Amino acid sequence: MLGNLSDLDLRLIRVFIAIVDAGGLSAAQGSLNVGQSTLSGQLATLETRLGYSLCQRGRAGFRLTPKGERFVKLARSLIGAVNDFGIQVRHLDRKLVGTLSIGLIGHVSTEKNLRIARAIARFRQRDEAVRFVLFARTPGNLESQLLNGQLQLAVGYFANRVPALQYVPLFVERQLAYCGREHPLFARAGNLSPDELAGCEWAWRSYLLPAVRWVPVPSLMTAVTDDMEATAVLVLSGRHLGYLPDHVAAPYLAAGLIAALNPGLLRYDADFYVATRSQACIDEVTQAFLEDLLTEESTLSALQSALGNLDVSEM
Repeated sequence: MLGNLSDLDLRLIRVFIAIVDAGGLSAAQGSLNVGQSTLSGQLATLETRLGYSLCQRGRAGFRLTPKGERFVKLARSLIGAVNDFGIQVRHLDRKLVGTLSIGLIGHVSTEKNLRIARAIARFRQRDEAVRFVLFARTPGNLESQLLNGQLQLAVGYFANRVPALQYVPLFVERQLAYCGREHPLFARAGNLSPDELAGCEWAWRSYLLPAVRWVPVPSLMTAVTDDMEATAVLVLSGRHLGYLPDHVAAPYLAAGLIAALNPGLLRYDADFYVATRSQACIDEVTQAFLEDLLTEESTLSALQSALGNLDVSEM
Protein backbone atom coordinates (compact mmCIF):
# COMPACT_ATOMS: atom_id res chain seq x y z
CA MET A 1 0.00 0.00 0.00
CA LEU A 2 1.30 3.45 -0.86
CA GLY A 3 2.70 5.39 2.08
CA ASN A 4 4.72 8.51 1.45
CA LEU A 5 4.54 9.39 -2.24
CA SER A 6 7.79 9.28 -4.17
CA ASP A 7 8.72 10.73 -7.56
CA LEU A 8 8.33 7.21 -8.95
CA ASP A 9 4.79 6.99 -7.59
CA LEU A 10 3.86 10.27 -9.24
CA ARG A 11 5.32 9.12 -12.56
CA LEU A 12 3.39 5.86 -12.38
CA ILE A 13 0.17 7.69 -11.52
CA ARG A 14 0.65 10.02 -14.50
CA VAL A 15 1.19 6.98 -16.74
CA PHE A 16 -1.97 5.37 -15.38
CA ILE A 17 -4.05 8.50 -16.08
CA ALA A 18 -2.65 8.65 -19.62
CA ILE A 19 -3.59 5.01 -20.19
CA VAL A 20 -7.13 5.64 -18.93
CA ASP A 21 -7.49 8.74 -21.12
CA ALA A 22 -6.27 6.82 -24.17
CA GLY A 23 -8.59 3.91 -23.48
CA GLY A 24 -5.96 1.22 -23.00
CA LEU A 25 -2.29 0.34 -23.13
CA SER A 26 -2.10 -0.09 -26.89
CA ALA A 27 -3.70 3.27 -27.58
CA ALA A 28 -1.46 5.01 -25.01
CA GLN A 29 1.79 3.95 -26.69
CA GLY A 30 1.75 6.85 -29.15
CA SER A 31 1.03 9.62 -26.66
CA LEU A 32 3.57 8.34 -24.13
CA ASN A 33 6.12 7.17 -26.74
CA VAL A 34 6.65 3.97 -24.76
CA GLY A 35 6.18 0.35 -25.79
CA GLN A 36 3.18 -1.64 -24.61
CA SER A 37 5.29 -4.09 -22.59
CA THR A 38 6.91 -1.19 -20.72
CA LEU A 39 3.52 0.38 -19.99
CA SER A 40 2.20 -2.97 -18.78
CA GLY A 41 5.17 -3.28 -16.43
CA GLN A 42 4.67 0.24 -15.07
CA LEU A 43 0.99 -0.40 -14.49
CA ALA A 44 1.78 -3.67 -12.71
CA THR A 45 4.30 -1.86 -10.50
CA LEU A 46 1.67 0.71 -9.51
CA GLU A 47 -0.86 -2.00 -8.70
CA THR A 48 1.76 -3.82 -6.60
CA ARG A 49 2.49 -0.60 -4.73
CA LEU A 50 -1.23 -0.10 -4.11
CA GLY A 51 -2.06 -3.68 -3.26
CA TYR A 52 -5.04 -4.02 -5.57
CA SER A 53 -5.93 -4.21 -9.25
CA LEU A 54 -6.81 -1.01 -11.11
CA CYS A 55 -7.98 -2.43 -14.41
CA GLN A 56 -8.62 -5.47 -16.50
CA ARG A 57 -6.69 -5.74 -19.75
CA GLY A 58 -6.39 -8.42 -22.32
CA ARG A 59 -8.29 -9.79 -25.26
CA ALA A 60 -11.58 -8.58 -23.77
CA GLY A 61 -10.27 -5.02 -23.83
CA PHE A 62 -9.36 -2.43 -21.23
CA ARG A 63 -11.74 -1.80 -18.33
CA LEU A 64 -11.29 -0.17 -14.92
CA THR A 65 -12.14 -2.12 -11.80
CA PRO A 66 -14.44 -0.43 -9.23
CA LYS A 67 -11.35 0.53 -7.22
CA GLY A 68 -9.72 1.74 -10.42
CA GLU A 69 -12.71 4.03 -11.07
CA ARG A 70 -12.32 5.57 -7.62
CA PHE A 71 -8.53 5.72 -7.82
CA VAL A 72 -8.45 7.59 -11.14
CA LYS A 73 -10.62 10.37 -9.68
CA LEU A 74 -8.28 10.72 -6.71
CA ALA A 75 -5.29 10.54 -9.05
CA ARG A 76 -6.58 13.40 -11.20
CA SER A 77 -7.13 15.53 -8.08
CA LEU A 78 -3.63 14.73 -6.87
CA ILE A 79 -1.92 15.56 -10.17
CA GLY A 80 -3.99 18.74 -10.49
CA ALA A 81 -2.88 19.79 -7.01
CA VAL A 82 0.76 18.99 -7.81
CA ASN A 83 0.55 21.04 -11.01
CA ASP A 84 -1.04 23.96 -9.16
CA PHE A 85 1.67 23.76 -6.51
CA GLY A 86 4.36 23.92 -9.19
CA ILE A 87 2.74 26.94 -10.85
CA GLN A 88 2.41 28.83 -7.58
CA VAL A 89 5.96 28.05 -6.44
CA ARG A 90 7.40 29.24 -9.78
CA HIS A 91 5.41 32.45 -9.67
CA LEU A 92 5.43 33.47 -6.02
CA ASP A 93 6.66 36.88 -7.09
CA ARG A 94 3.45 37.45 -9.08
CA LYS A 95 0.55 39.30 -7.47
CA LEU A 96 -2.12 36.79 -8.55
CA VAL A 97 -1.30 33.09 -8.57
CA GLY A 98 -3.51 30.00 -8.64
CA THR A 99 -6.31 28.32 -10.58
CA LEU A 100 -9.61 29.89 -11.57
CA SER A 101 -12.38 27.41 -12.36
CA ILE A 102 -15.26 29.01 -14.27
CA GLY A 103 -18.58 27.40 -15.09
CA LEU A 104 -20.59 28.45 -18.14
CA ILE A 105 -24.03 27.52 -19.39
CA GLY A 106 -24.00 26.06 -22.89
CA HIS A 107 -25.19 27.64 -26.14
CA VAL A 108 -24.87 31.31 -25.19
CA SER A 109 -24.73 33.72 -28.13
CA THR A 110 -21.41 34.62 -29.75
CA GLU A 111 -21.78 38.20 -28.54
CA LYS A 112 -22.15 37.07 -24.92
CA ASN A 113 -19.21 34.65 -25.17
CA LEU A 114 -17.08 37.47 -26.57
CA ARG A 115 -17.76 39.51 -23.45
CA ILE A 116 -16.35 36.72 -21.30
CA ALA A 117 -13.42 36.31 -23.70
CA ARG A 118 -12.62 40.04 -23.44
CA ALA A 119 -12.71 39.79 -19.65
CA ILE A 120 -10.16 36.96 -19.83
CA ALA A 121 -7.96 39.11 -22.11
CA ARG A 122 -8.24 42.01 -19.66
CA PHE A 123 -7.33 39.74 -16.75
CA ARG A 124 -4.26 38.45 -18.60
CA GLN A 125 -2.87 41.98 -18.59
CA ARG A 126 -2.54 41.82 -14.81
CA ASP A 127 0.54 40.68 -12.90
CA GLU A 128 -0.67 37.09 -12.73
CA ALA A 129 0.16 33.43 -13.22
CA VAL A 130 -3.29 31.88 -13.16
CA ARG A 131 -4.46 28.67 -14.81
CA PHE A 132 -7.99 28.93 -16.23
CA VAL A 133 -10.26 25.87 -16.15
CA LEU A 134 -13.60 26.27 -17.96
CA PHE A 135 -16.59 23.94 -17.74
CA ALA A 136 -20.03 23.87 -19.40
CA ARG A 137 -22.72 22.89 -16.92
CA THR A 138 -26.47 23.10 -16.29
CA PRO A 139 -27.69 25.92 -14.00
CA GLY A 140 -28.27 23.59 -11.05
CA ASN A 141 -24.82 22.03 -11.42
CA LEU A 142 -23.20 25.46 -11.58
CA GLU A 143 -24.64 26.44 -8.20
CA SER A 144 -23.85 23.15 -6.48
CA GLN A 145 -20.26 23.24 -7.75
CA LEU A 146 -19.85 26.81 -6.55
CA LEU A 147 -21.02 25.71 -3.11
CA ASN A 148 -18.66 22.73 -2.89
CA GLY A 149 -15.68 24.71 -4.18
CA GLN A 150 -15.27 22.99 -7.56
CA LEU A 151 -15.97 26.33 -9.25
CA GLN A 152 -14.97 29.81 -8.17
CA LEU A 153 -17.22 31.69 -10.58
CA ALA A 154 -20.15 30.86 -12.87
CA VAL A 155 -22.08 32.67 -15.59
CA GLY A 156 -25.58 31.45 -16.28
CA TYR A 157 -29.30 31.57 -15.71
CA PHE A 158 -30.33 30.95 -12.09
CA ALA A 159 -34.04 30.78 -11.27
CA ASN A 160 -33.46 30.04 -7.59
CA ARG A 161 -31.15 32.18 -5.49
CA VAL A 162 -28.98 30.23 -3.06
CA PRO A 163 -28.42 32.36 0.07
CA ALA A 164 -24.76 31.35 0.32
CA LEU A 165 -24.05 32.73 -3.17
CA GLN A 166 -24.04 36.25 -4.55
CA TYR A 167 -25.43 37.12 -7.99
CA VAL A 168 -24.60 40.11 -10.18
CA PRO A 169 -26.72 40.70 -13.32
CA LEU A 170 -24.92 40.56 -16.67
CA PHE A 171 -27.33 40.37 -19.61
CA VAL A 172 -30.79 39.24 -20.73
CA GLU A 173 -31.58 36.47 -23.24
CA ARG A 174 -34.90 36.52 -25.13
CA GLN A 175 -36.62 33.19 -25.83
CA LEU A 176 -39.66 32.55 -28.07
CA ALA A 177 -41.87 29.50 -28.52
CA TYR A 178 -41.50 27.71 -31.89
CA CYS A 179 -42.88 24.86 -33.94
CA GLY A 180 -41.18 22.93 -36.72
CA ARG A 181 -42.11 23.01 -40.40
CA GLU A 182 -43.69 19.55 -40.15
CA HIS A 183 -45.94 20.58 -37.25
CA PRO A 184 -49.69 21.02 -38.03
CA LEU A 185 -49.55 24.58 -36.63
CA PHE A 186 -46.68 25.74 -38.84
CA ALA A 187 -48.86 27.33 -41.55
CA ARG A 188 -50.75 29.39 -38.95
CA ALA A 189 -47.79 30.30 -36.74
CA GLY A 190 -47.27 33.94 -35.84
CA ASN A 191 -50.39 34.88 -33.92
CA LEU A 192 -51.56 31.67 -32.27
CA SER A 193 -53.33 31.91 -28.93
CA PRO A 194 -52.62 29.61 -25.97
CA ASP A 195 -56.06 28.04 -26.46
CA GLU A 196 -55.07 26.97 -29.97
CA LEU A 197 -52.08 25.12 -28.54
CA ALA A 198 -54.12 22.90 -26.24
CA GLY A 199 -53.30 19.28 -26.86
CA CYS A 200 -49.85 19.98 -28.32
CA GLU A 201 -46.77 18.23 -27.03
CA TRP A 202 -43.93 20.34 -25.62
CA ALA A 203 -40.20 19.98 -25.14
CA TRP A 204 -39.37 21.51 -21.77
CA ARG A 205 -36.34 22.34 -19.66
CA SER A 206 -35.09 20.00 -16.97
CA TYR A 207 -34.43 23.04 -14.75
CA LEU A 208 -36.72 25.74 -13.38
CA LEU A 209 -37.74 28.59 -15.71
CA PRO A 210 -39.15 32.01 -14.90
CA ALA A 211 -42.94 32.38 -14.99
CA VAL A 212 -43.94 32.14 -18.65
CA ARG A 213 -47.26 32.19 -20.40
CA TRP A 214 -47.84 28.86 -22.10
CA VAL A 215 -50.35 26.02 -22.43
CA PRO A 216 -50.75 24.84 -18.80
CA VAL A 217 -50.92 21.11 -19.44
CA PRO A 218 -47.88 19.55 -17.69
CA SER A 219 -48.92 16.08 -18.86
CA LEU A 220 -48.04 17.15 -22.40
CA MET A 221 -44.43 17.96 -21.57
CA THR A 222 -43.38 14.82 -23.41
CA ALA A 223 -39.70 15.66 -23.84
CA VAL A 224 -37.22 17.12 -21.36
CA THR A 225 -33.72 18.49 -22.00
CA ASP A 226 -31.22 20.92 -20.50
CA ASP A 227 -29.59 21.68 -23.86
CA MET A 228 -30.73 24.31 -26.38
CA GLU A 229 -29.59 22.38 -29.46
CA ALA A 230 -31.40 19.31 -28.19
CA THR A 231 -34.55 21.42 -27.81
CA ALA A 232 -34.09 22.63 -31.39
CA VAL A 233 -33.90 19.03 -32.63
CA LEU A 234 -37.15 18.20 -30.84
CA VAL A 235 -38.85 21.25 -32.36
CA LEU A 236 -37.52 20.39 -35.82
CA SER A 237 -39.09 16.93 -35.48
CA GLY A 238 -42.50 18.55 -35.96
CA ARG A 239 -43.81 16.73 -32.89
CA HIS A 240 -42.91 19.17 -30.14
CA LEU A 241 -43.28 22.88 -29.42
CA GLY A 242 -40.46 24.51 -27.50
CA TYR A 243 -38.78 27.71 -26.41
CA LEU A 244 -35.46 28.67 -28.04
CA PRO A 245 -33.09 31.63 -27.58
CA ASP A 246 -33.02 34.07 -30.50
CA HIS A 247 -29.47 33.16 -31.53
CA VAL A 248 -30.18 29.41 -31.52
CA ALA A 249 -33.40 29.83 -33.51
CA ALA A 250 -31.95 32.27 -36.09
CA PRO A 251 -30.39 29.79 -38.59
CA TYR A 252 -33.45 27.52 -38.49
CA LEU A 253 -35.73 30.52 -39.03
CA ALA A 254 -33.63 31.68 -41.98
CA ALA A 255 -33.93 28.22 -43.53
CA GLY A 256 -37.70 28.17 -43.03
CA LEU A 257 -37.49 25.13 -40.77
CA ILE A 258 -39.24 26.63 -37.73
CA ALA A 259 -41.70 29.44 -37.01
CA ALA A 260 -42.47 31.47 -33.88
CA LEU A 261 -45.94 30.65 -32.50
CA ASN A 262 -46.70 34.15 -31.20
CA PRO A 263 -43.69 36.46 -30.70
CA GLY A 264 -45.74 39.03 -28.84
CA LEU A 265 -47.20 36.60 -26.33
CA LEU A 266 -45.33 33.32 -26.12
CA ARG A 267 -41.94 34.54 -25.03
CA TYR A 268 -39.88 35.18 -21.92
CA ASP A 269 -36.64 36.86 -20.92
CA ALA A 270 -33.98 34.91 -19.02
CA ASP A 271 -31.73 37.08 -16.86
CA PHE A 272 -28.11 35.90 -16.80
CA TYR A 273 -25.89 36.50 -13.79
CA VAL A 274 -22.33 36.00 -12.70
CA ALA A 275 -22.46 33.98 -9.50
CA THR A 276 -19.77 33.52 -6.86
CA ARG A 277 -19.65 32.51 -3.24
CA SER A 278 -20.35 35.24 -0.69
CA GLN A 279 -17.97 38.19 -0.70
CA ALA A 280 -16.16 37.00 2.41
CA CYS A 281 -15.31 33.68 0.70
CA ILE A 282 -13.96 35.05 -2.59
CA ASP A 283 -10.21 34.74 -3.08
CA GLU A 284 -8.20 37.53 -4.69
CA VAL A 285 -7.96 35.77 -8.07
CA THR A 286 -11.73 35.37 -8.33
CA GLN A 287 -12.28 38.94 -7.16
CA ALA A 288 -9.89 40.29 -9.79
CA PHE A 289 -11.58 38.38 -12.62
CA LEU A 290 -15.02 39.42 -11.39
CA GLU A 291 -13.90 43.05 -11.51
CA ASP A 292 -12.61 42.61 -15.07
CA LEU A 293 -15.83 40.90 -16.20
CA LEU A 294 -18.00 43.66 -14.72
CA THR A 295 -15.71 46.32 -16.20
CA GLU A 296 -16.21 44.78 -19.66
CA GLU A 297 -19.97 44.75 -19.13
CA SER A 298 -20.11 48.37 -17.99
CA THR A 299 -17.83 49.48 -20.84
CA LEU A 300 -20.03 47.72 -23.39
CA SER A 301 -23.20 49.16 -21.85
CA ALA A 302 -21.75 52.66 -22.00
CA LEU A 303 -20.72 52.17 -25.63
CA GLN A 304 -24.16 50.85 -26.58
CA SER A 305 -25.80 53.79 -24.82
CA ALA A 306 -23.53 56.26 -26.61
CA LEU A 307 -24.25 54.67 -29.99
CA GLY A 308 -27.95 54.74 -29.24
CA ASN A 309 -27.81 58.46 -28.55
CA LEU A 310 -25.96 59.32 -31.77
CA ASP A 311 -27.88 61.39 -34.31
CA VAL A 312 -27.00 59.51 -37.47
CA SER A 313 -28.46 62.33 -39.60
CA GLU A 314 -25.52 64.51 -38.56
CA MET A 315 -22.92 61.94 -39.48
